[in-house]
Amino acid sequence: MTLNTQGLILHTIKYGETSVIAKVFTRDLGLCSYIIKGVRTAKGRTKQNLLQPLSHLDMTVYNNPKKELQFVKEMRPATYRHDFSSDAVKMALRFFMDEVLYKSLKENEPNQRLFDFVVDELEQVDSGTHDAFQPIRFMIRAASHLGIEPMDNYSKREPFFNLKEGRFLAAPTPFMQQSLQAGDIDYYLDAESSSHFHACLSAGNVSPLLNARQRGTTLGNLLEYYHIHLADFNNFKSHEVLHSILR
Repeated sequence: MTLNTQGLILHTIKYGETSVIAKVFTRDLGLCSYIIKGVRTAKGRTKQNLLQPLSHLDMTVYNNPKKELQFVKEMRPATYRHDFSSDAVKMALRFFMDEVLYKSLKENEPNQRLFDFVVDELEQVDSGTHDAFQPIRFMIRAASHLGIEPMDNYSKREPFFNLKEGRFLAAPTPFMQQSLQAGDIDYYLDAESSSHFHACLSAGNVSPLLNARQRGTTLGNLLEYYHIHLADFNNFKSHEVLHSILR
């Protein structure tokens, strides 16, 4: 059977002489793998420039639940396509968001709320309304759609964020430190990092007053948080480019 859905391209690899296998985050089926035929030929119906990271597409796909690899019948842009090749910031943001999704999503688990959220975020990037806080905001909001939302219970009594527990806790006493399993103490952020983490969690649409170093540390802590709570979230690379661009 065929199905009409929207999709976001996450990753492609060459398949045979003329085709590719694409990992696509679809609105109705979740993360799926599709063979796209003839894309690497001059006369192919599907042009390779449609397969850039996070390209937003309207798709007609064959859907057989018994098969891991499906086929794409037709695909076309779902929104107006911008040329980002000369805009390093927009390209870096799209690669970053793409990598977060690629390392977070599991096969065939629909998440329409997350899909719609990502499309809205892409529109902000495309329109130029993003800022240096965008990567942090994206990860915090995406976490809620992925079921790993950190709790913002910051207080004077519990001012230290624990990455493993996903909430703010009181500082561990020497007695508690002795009872903690080896390495668990490392899950506590220090006072400054915890304060900045809280500022980002509670910021909403307002960008907190953090400098480039503080934003970099907070983003690194969020990446570690994802790594702890999502099994396959590791070897993250694209944030290194962001550090050099978003000053």
